[in-house]
Amino acid sequence: MPRPRTSETAERIRAAALELIAEKGVQQASLREIAERVGITKPALYYHFASREELLRGLVQPLVDDVEELLARLESAPSHDAREMLGAYFDVTYRHRAITKMVMQDPSVLAHLDLAAAVDGWRRRLQALLFGPAPTLAQQTRATVAVGGLGDCTVMFTDAPFDELRRATLDAACATLGR
Repeated sequence: MPRPRTSETAERIRAAALELIAEKGVQQASLREIAERVGITKPALYYHFASREELLRGLVQPLVDDVEELLARLESAPSHDAREMLGAYFDVTYRHRAITKMVMQDPSVLAHLDLAAAVDGWRRRLQALLFGPAPTLAQQTRATVAVGGLGDCTVMFTDAPFDELRRATLDAACATLGR
């Protein structure tokens, strides 16, 4: 039987880590347990991820990369339709809902990886796209509720069909924004 390629093993490690962290939390999920779930030794896990922090960063980085790419694309667009913009953001957060759930269950992940500032920056960038560079307090709060609610809905309504959830979430977010 051929051995899995390194990238395949790393992906299996990430999947097992997400699953175990969802069950136990970040601090309670041991690297030994993750390695056992994958069927490898702990030293083999360290070959792919030198530390718990590196593994966590490997879990979260795809979300970070996708959100940064989306925001850069939106910021370079000549105009912005709120529903389309929020729809694109919903799609990214939905694709990475397991990561969002992990962070919601254990917010220490944000601090552990110094991601709180990045997430705050994303929300501020979305606020600026929605309401301009100097939004009022009312606009800031509406944007915060709308954008935060998008991520929450992807995690809370896991049994809802995607299209139905997307439509309902975008309707609610746009209503919150007053649009």
